[in-house]
Amino acid sequence: QVQLVESGGGLVQAGGSLRLSCAASGRLFSSYAMGWFRQAPGKEREFVAAIRWSGTTTYYADSVKGRFTISRDNAKNTVYLQMNSLKPEDTAVYYCAADPRYTKVGDPALRYGMDYWGKGTLVTVSS
Repeated sequence: QVQLVESGGGLVQAGGSLRLSCAASGRLFSSYAMGWFRQAPGKEREFVAAIRWSGTTTYYADSVKGRFTISRDNAKNTVYLQMNSLKPEDTAVYYCAADPRYTKVGDPALRYGMDYWGKGTLVTVSS
């Protein structure tokens, strides 16, 4: 069982930056693929970024490429999402997800079926 707790959300002006963190419980964290997703009011949840266990392979949604960076520190059981050049359309609840099968994060059809999910952290970007 893996428990995920997100933090770092808040209110920021357009053009600003935030760094989200996701702390995971469980001694097998280093072997899990991790992902970030978001859900804006009235919209469906969407994929943002993902990273394999080694940290060398990452995936991004087109809407955040070049602005967001996903990384992980396996010694701290934590995955991060550095968000730069934020836009009002980035406003959403951001969720962290984990799965022991790395193939899930590389397949757009499988990402939403990741095994473990956090409760989310709210990011609000003002114009």
